[in-house]
Amino acid sequence: MRRTTRYPVEGANSLWHVYKTVPFAKVVKNFLVIQAGRYTPFLGLKNWLYRTFLKMEIGEQTSFALMVMLDVMFPEKISVGRNTVIGYNTTILAHEYLIKEYRLGNVEIGSEVMIGANTTILPGVSIGDGAIVSAGTLVHKDVPPGAFVGGNPMRIIYTKEELADRWNDDEIYGTAKTGRD
Repeated sequence: MRRTTRYPVEGANSLWHVYKTVPFAKVVKNFLVIQAGRYTPFLGLKNWLYRTFLKMEIGEQTSFALMVMLDVMFPEKISVGRNTVIGYNTTILAHEYLIKEYRLGNVEIGSEVMIGANTTILPGVSIGDGAIVSAGTLVHKDVPPGAFVGGNPMRIIYTKEELADRWNDDEIYGTAKTGRD
């Protein structure tokens, strides 16, 4: 279950009230920083931009690939551990504006996590250390540490223990070195 805080609105939909929930100047600053980060090939510069201007917590040696889209309204609610890879064109959201309410939630991505390209991560989820998220996944609930998940809706493909057994089998039978199953 996602951990979000709900804020009801009256009248027009919650997005219509956006600048009552987040200052316009903050959104403009965040947009410019995120766009610069999306296109720069310098990983250290991206992390510095995100830590300095977006107030994100980002571990050492974490890599945001080209075109990663961070939450433009509340990027400070996103934290990423060390030595994690966020794949190409991934979207990480910490908010959702709905008709009658908007919701905010922290996104916690652990250390040594691999997130495949074109993944969408919704607000209020946690991705445990060592997890692998397959490309194109919609992360709508927590991912256990070390698990391999994928799909839409997301499901656990292998638990940490099943994945460890599979990797041990690959080493025994030589498929990991040759790439053959």
